[in-house]
Amino acid sequence: MKKILLLILPLMLLLHPPAKSQTEIVTSMYNIPPRWLVDLPTAGTLPRGYYDLGFRIYPGGGAISSTNIGLSNRFQLGISYGGEKILSNDSPDWNPGIEFGLKFRLVDEMEYFPAITFGFSSQGNGAYNTRFQRYTFKSRGFYVVASRSFYFYQWTSGWHFGINYTQENEVDKEDDINFFLGFDATFKYNLALIAEYDVAINDDKSTLPNDSSNYFGGKGRGYFNIGVKWLFTDNLELEAIVKDMFINRRESTAVTREIRINYIDSF
Repeated sequence: MKKILLLILPLMLLLHPPAKSQTEIVTSMYNIPPRWLVDLPTAGTLPRGYYDLGFRIYPGGGAISSTNIGLSNRFQLGISYGGEKILSNDSPDWNPGIEFGLKFRLVDEMEYFPAITFGFSSQGNGAYNTRFQRYTFKSRGFYVVASRSFYFYQWTSGWHFGINYTQENEVDKEDDINFFLGFDATFKYNLALIAEYDVAINDDKSTLPNDSSNYFGGKGRGYFNIGVKWLFTDNLELEAIVKDMFINRRESTAVTREIRINYIDSF
């Protein structure tokens, strides 16, 4: 019961957000930069006193609930929890534990210099595999990311580039430093487009060491993901996601489709 409450509490808050006065300034994706693209982080952080509540649905009836809080204008802290078969008539397969994330912006964006952020996230995406001790899509682990914004006509965009080192490598022994890049664009009609490419050189082996009969990993093509975000209300974002468009997963035969809901507000 405690696990179920931990998962659905952010969703309950999403459906019943606190009342706001008419004079209160609204915060949305237009004046808070994206903190994540699909799976990859950006250099953006929540302002001090702001929080977000997220609920992500993925194949297999899986769901991940998360919340992040801006403790300062540079430092953000978050927790998440989820499992597989939650949206089904089977008993849920819960993830092994609560996952944590933090971000600290080292350098603010300047006219000719990107913002730079250091962070850590233990939350992977997709189902957790107990044999391989990892998520379907590995967590970022420790990372450094640089983001640069651009403005053109009536839309804004951002480019992001980073490196990361995940701790989900004890079984498959893939302890390479990884690289990733991404792009986001916010348009006039309450829409945003996000795209990212994870080189995934830390996830390109097909088998366990000395075990050729089993595999769980990538084919070496990397992960290309896209998403469309809709600003449904001033604080509520709805997102449709298509992942692994190169069909990099060895156990997959089609792309992965997900839905994400995110609510942003302040204390």
